[in-house]
Amino acid sequence: MTETAGVSWAAVELGGANLGDARLNRRLVRVAEHLGGQPGASIPVACGGWAETQAAYRLLAHEDVDWEAVLTPHWECSVERMRGQPVVLCVQDSTELDYTAQPGIAGLGPLSYLRQHGLYVHPTLAVTPEGVPLGVLDAWMWTRDRDTFGEDKRHWPIEAKESMRWLEGFERCAELAATLPDTRLVYVADRECDIHEFMVRAQREAGLDWLIRATHNRCLAEGDKLWDRLAQAPVLGEVSFILPARPNRPSRPVVLTVRAERVTLHPKGGEPVTVTALRAREESPPVGVEPLDWRLLSNRPADTLTQAAEWIQWYGTRWSIEVFFRILKTGCRVEALQLSTLDRLEPALALYLIIAWRIQYLTLLRRTTPELPCDAVLDPAEWQAVYVAIHHQPPPVIPPPLPAMLGWIARLGGHLGRKGDGPPGPQALWIGLQRARDLAWGMQLASDLHTQSTG
Repeated sequence: MTETAGVSWAAVELGGANLGDARLNRRLVRVAEHLGGQPGASIPVACGGWAETQAAYRLLAHEDVDWEAVLTPHWECSVERMRGQPVVLCVQDSTELDYTAQPGIAGLGPLSYLRQHGLYVHPTLAVTPEGVPLGVLDAWMWTRDRDTFGEDKRHWPIEAKESMRWLEGFERCAELAATLPDTRLVYVADRECDIHEFMVRAQREAGLDWLIRATHNRCLAEGDKLWDRLAQAPVLGEVSFILPARPNRPSRPVVLTVRAERVTLHPKGGEPVTVTALRAREESPPVGVEPLDWRLLSNRPADTLTQAAEWIQWYGTRWSIEVFFRILKTGCRVEALQLSTLDRLEPALALYLIIAWRIQYLTLLRRTTPELPCDAVLDPAEWQAVYVAIHHQPPPVIPPPLPAMLGWIARLGGHLGRKGDGPPGPQALWIGLQRARDLAWGMQLASDLHTQSTG
């Protein structure tokens, strides 16, 4: 994502929108600027006035503005960012959006139980192996049917189940892989994607690799079970790394013993699928800590420790989508959106998917691109206002480096920057970006008043 002087991030990311009317295209960019400037605020607060709020609501209510039309220009920009990468991980997962506290939204369905209502979102996040998110490639949004809620669906065809989202997401990635011959795409998913029908279909796609975490102790062609075979598989060696901190869990060093073997899964009455099964287990965890134990399946070989270590790195990067969901729900507060219908809620969610991606993107760029100037990804008004607030002097002609600027924005969001604090995370950044937008608005207002008084 690159910008030119005076052009906002939203104009770059959504400038290719085609909503059937040039005025709607411009309004989409304007609304994205407002919501992205204050990601945790309500739509009226983020828009800053009744006229702009009305314009946002009219956009979301327009019959030609659905979630797919909103995401399309971002998809195109994401693909362009992917072109320069040797490997891109296409990470999929689902999250639940709970609107039980807002009974007035028409079109929602039950969640875990009938009295709880909302919808589900299943995006595909493109991520580099180093964890830099390149964009949202796809998104399934769906509600559950109240009439069939609670039925035993195990004997339903896969096409009628919610599980179909994993297969359709894979097929979309396979279509994309055909257009990116110089970039290796790897589909990565957690245990919910351990579906035999998925692996059967994936086996037929030569252009897309896949890596999922196993959850079922499946039958093998020789008659034994997968877990038993993995326990006796050849040891390739050990992999060491620092397990990152997560909520309620500090970071710690981990040493995994790695085993791998090529096996053929053959359930009764099902089509056989040949995969590589890998187990990475922590043999000596700290006292009182549950050992890390990953069983992974892939179409790719893992004959050497180097290949296996690459698998483990890729699966570890899957955590990026969990961070993405946290930004979407906690930073952007999408479960607080107050819109009257599902048809209006969905395009708003599409906008916030893009905004959440941008926050995560900025967080990771700070760590991976130390020489990038800040105006490559930040609006001029944003970075200039932050510079003035931090340094109490006019902004320089040459924009500062992005890592320095994002550090100053994180300071506005409460990150102290002490030696032991580590780099700022998404929370400090989304709060800081909101304050940066407030500062930019204040500077513009002061400039307008000064012009009026001297005019």
